[in-house]
Amino acid sequence: MSFSVFDSNNRKDHLKVKAFFDDPPTIARYDQQKYPTLEKLTEKQLGFFWTPQEVDVFRDAKDFKNLTAYEQHIFTSNLKRQILLDSVQGRAPTIAFGPVCSLPELENWILTWAFSESIHSRSYTHIIRNVYPDPSIIFDSMMDIAEIVDCAGDISKNYDDLIMFNNSVADRGYIDEQAKYEHKKYLWKCLMSVNILEGVRFYVSFACSWAFAELKKMEGNAKIIKLICRDENLHLAGTQYLLKVLPTDDPDFQKIKEETKDECIQMFKDAVEQEKAWAHYLFKDGSMIGLNEQLLCEYVEWIAHKRMQSVGLPNIYKGGSNPLPWTQKWISGAEVQVAPQETEISSYIVGGVKKDANVETFKGISL
Repeated sequence: MSFSVFDSNNRKDHLKVKAFFDDPPTIARYDQQKYPTLEKLTEKQLGFFWTPQEVDVFRDAKDFKNLTAYEQHIFTSNLKRQILLDSVQGRAPTIAFGPVCSLPELENWILTWAFSESIHSRSYTHIIRNVYPDPSIIFDSMMDIAEIVDCAGDISKNYDDLIMFNNSVADRGYIDEQAKYEHKKYLWKCLMSVNILEGVRFYVSFACSWAFAELKKMEGNAKIIKLICRDENLHLAGTQYLLKVLPTDDPDFQKIKEETKDECIQMFKDAVEQEKAWAHYLFKDGSMIGLNEQLLCEYVEWIAHKRMQSVGLPNIYKGGSNPLPWTQKWISGAEVQVAPQETEISSYIVGGVKKDANVETFKGISL
């Protein structure tokens, strides 16, 4: 496998190229796609474009001063965690997946995905500038919270493993076919880890943000989190789709899917336990009206059940009804006025908690 931004000898039919580990894309053409769903995901993401400055968070500064000490702890801690996780996610997809990507529509989706993550990072700065007198207090202290650093490290490990293998192959090539197979295995596990990040790891923090808004507090922040969640649902749809189609795209991935099943189940278990630990950290000094540690633990298990089901893993958590039914309107229903000329349309929500994406999700959609 060669790494080049342009190869004049690459005349392969792009409709017959594998998604990953084939020759890199040479011509960025989008009139025909091997996987049109990826192009639709990109167009959806571009249609979702927003900037943090469109959301007024001026009142949040006053609201924050009126929060109790433990409510301030919950709000500030969640911001810190979201910043660090999106700092990883903002840079990692292009670095990790880009060098082994072989289809223009996949490459474009990854670039668009990463760009939207950068908007999320900028939105947290927008919130902090408006709520806290000195933003440095927030940025300089987030690495002191073990529960945040441990989670970011867990996510980064799978990215780092893939990136290191990418670099090794770029320097020396593959020793043998087994080495290439192992490379694919690292990609599969990384993709599953990202799927868990997009689909499970943010939701304790999201629920807290929306719980404040249900109490008519910190509503600007909640609107931003709703927009971020809308994007993350789209990213989730993308990772779920890739995990479904790769085994049909490349027979090696079908073997890898079976071989890594136990590891992937453990990834979900670890993420759920980290989310529960985070809920404990948030509510160690007190609870909020309508939300507590126990409810959040039930909520994250309920979400994990749906996410595992969507990628073909066995159910190890209870399904049933949503333990926090009021969150559903924030995920897929209520209209939010973002700017005077723009109202969010609920039908744009893709791949949310209520209905995860599958291979058929985007068939028949007119964009």
